[in-house]
Amino acid sequence: MAKSIFETPLGRVVAVADDKGICSLDFDEVVPLLHEENRHLIQLEKELLEYFIGERKTFDVCLNPHGTPFQRAAWRILCDIPYGSVISYTQEAQMLSHPKAVRAVANANGKNPIPIIIPCHRVIAKGGGIGG
Repeated sequence: MAKSIFETPLGRVVAVADDKGICSLDFDEVVPLLHEENRHLIQLEKELLEYFIGERKTFDVCLNPHGTPFQRAAWRILCDIPYGSVISYTQEAQMLSHPKAVRAVANANGKNPIPIIIPCHRVIAKGGGIGG
């Protein structure tokens, strides 16, 4: 595992990757900057900065989020939501072929270890609000 801590317009990002891809991404203003050598971390920093200045709408960096099979399936759905679009938790549950698992979907999205790259912010409550 390698770690990189770098600045973005939203603040300092702490990213962790292994040989397969990015495992986690968090925001933490207190930690000092750090750059460990990992090709996925280098690509992530470049792509995030392009995203924040409006030059990128999709990410190509390899991801390796750790979670249950259900969580990983929910997160894969999130990655397919186009930039500028939103879906509801109900729609996501239906896309997972578990239409009654709305709360489980919301819980999985809440445990998303790679926010922004896995765009859980594109899922809203059925009534149009941000949900829990």
